[in-house]
Amino acid sequence: MVDITEKDVVYREAIAEGIIRLRRETLERIKKGMVEKGDVFEISKAVALSSAKLTPTLLPFCHPIRLTNVSIDYQIIDENRLKVIVKVKAVERTGVEMEALTAVSLALLNIWDMVKKYEKDEKGQYPETWIEYIKVIEKRKDNANK
Repeated sequence: MVDITEKDVVYREAIAEGIIRLRRETLERIKKGMVEKGDVFEISKAVALSSAKLTPTLLPFCHPIRLTNVSIDYQIIDENRLKVIVKVKAVERTGVEMEALTAVSLALLNIWDMVKKYEKDEKGQYPETWIEYIKVIEKRKDNANK
């Protein structure tokens, strides 16, 4: 771990996003709430929240920090792509971008898991399914403690 003892405690924020590509029919199922495993949006929000909190357990060089907020949003980009956006906030000595990235990644993996039966082809493969563009959109550090 990097020593952050001497760093100031300040407001930190990070926004990350990622996209999952699915069959058009699967995305329609998600929108209509017709996925056998449940509400994809609500369950993936819970997964994102939990995984943001678990980041230091999953990534051993991340510091355990007190998150003050984790918000999850979705955007349907087109008939085949769904975007997950996560914003993480804390008042800490270190940034929260890894928590945001972890939350996005696990939310996307959860979506895949919940809809995989609809995505498989006749050979049990996923030729039309992939995750892409997981990235940090913005990170902030502000001494004003918003």
